[in-house]
Amino acid sequence: MPPLITREQALRLGELEDRSQIEALIERAWKVRVERFEDATDMCSLVNAKSGGCAQDCGFCAQSRFAEAQTPLHAMMEPEQILEHARAAEAAGAHRFCMVTQGQGLSKRDFEKVLEGTRLVARHTNLKRCASIGHMSPARARALKEAGVQRVHHNVETAQSYYPEVSQTVRYEGRLRTIDAVRGAGLETCVGGILNLGESREQRVEMAFELADIEPTSVPINLLNPRPGTKFGDREYMDPWEAVKWIAIFRLILPDALFRLCGGRVENIGELQQLAVRAGLNGVMMGNFLTTLGNTPDEDRAMFENLGLNVARQPDNGADPRPDNRSGWLEGETPSQPDSPAAAGGLDGLDVRLWDPSTQLRFARRRGPVPPRPEATPDAAPAPRA
Repeated sequence: MPPLITREQALRLGELEDRSQIEALIERAWKVRVERFEDATDMCSLVNAKSGGCAQDCGFCAQSRFAEAQTPLHAMMEPEQILEHARAAEAAGAHRFCMVTQGQGLSKRDFEKVLEGTRLVARHTNLKRCASIGHMSPARARALKEAGVQRVHHNVETAQSYYPEVSQTVRYEGRLRTIDAVRGAGLETCVGGILNLGESREQRVEMAFELADIEPTSVPINLLNPRPGTKFGDREYMDPWEAVKWIAIFRLILPDALFRLCGGRVENIGELQQLAVRAGLNGVMMGNFLTTLGNTPDEDRAMFENLGLNVARQPDNGADPRPDNRSGWLEGETPSQPDSPAAAGGLDGLDVRLWDPSTQLRFARRRGPVPPRPEATPDAAPAPRA
């Protein structure tokens, strides 16, 4: 479906500062979300399967070798470790599980571990399977699909006009090629970005309409959590009302996309997180993020349940990548939410131990000088999209 508002209308909405007007915008976005998805939700959980030592220069990331920040490190997880985290995510009430690795490509050995981890998750859980492993060829995208991955995440990060300020070593057009390879393999696409990197309001609107042209299945919205020692480490947090306003604007521009709020939501939005759900979200990244902490799963589920949304899983959640746990959508009514999410997945007695960067990452100080960041240059125009 095309955007419900024009660029000019989006820009005018972006200038709203009166809270009553922002609340009216939120109600408009909520109506769009309910019309398309009713009470369905799509709750995701991730594991940072390989962290640190990234050769790229993304200005928001502490894993970059160009950052002065302490580097969060651990080697590629074994497939059995990936499965352990997936089972914990299922027990906590997640609908889907994403395997995330640093950098813009994996060695053959590490890629095989992702494939085997995917097979184990598909075999032993009822979770939908996602991967976020950087740039990939059409052949690798097909291999992911054959292993059981259903959706691939690859952000554009920001508007194309602002992208050179974010990265010089990861080209914008390369991101589009990966997205095309994912779609060509018959996989769903998860494409979003980060707000508050220093982009203008016009560039936020630009990014939203660029995403509308890409037509991703899922759009993750991140809010910058400034990491000391990174290029954007000295930026202030985003005003909570400003953040919620832009979530609602993005919903009106991308009415059919599945929206989830991810990194930085706790720090930037705080007590307005439930209002952010009302601004058009289908789900959140439950629990923790790649290198920072989030809400507890109980808190995340409650934000949606308090609005009358259904967070229960269906028996076939793992079979169909497109979520639909809306009440009565499948055969029969949705089962009542059990007292313990673990009971719904047949995982009684499992120690629910979600990915926890505070205990499962090793933070190492930089050794030797940090290389200077590449100078910003205009990005080449992407090839015309098929």
